[in-house]
Amino acid sequence: MRPQSPVPLTLEEHRELGAEMRAMNARLQELCKVVVSVYGPNTQAAFTFLKAAEMVSRLCQDLQAQAAKDLPGYPTDGLYL
Repeated sequence: MRPQSPVPLTLEEHRELGAEMRAMNARLQELCKVVVSVYGPNTQAAFTFLKAAEMVSRLCQDLQAQAAKDLPGYPTDGLYL
């Protein structure tokens, strides 16, 4: 049996997901600053928090690129970033 083709998100779904991701990314950046300021930049907690924040930021970039592929011809700039 052949796997089904994935159905891409609609513009509205990308907008909703993008709003959630932007809010989460902004909050994670704020929390990261708090952890680094409290524990210092050379602690394992700060290091891991920084890596997590970097990965969420990267995820937003990847989702932005995916939105452009899913919705050719539609304005997708700023959906996730």
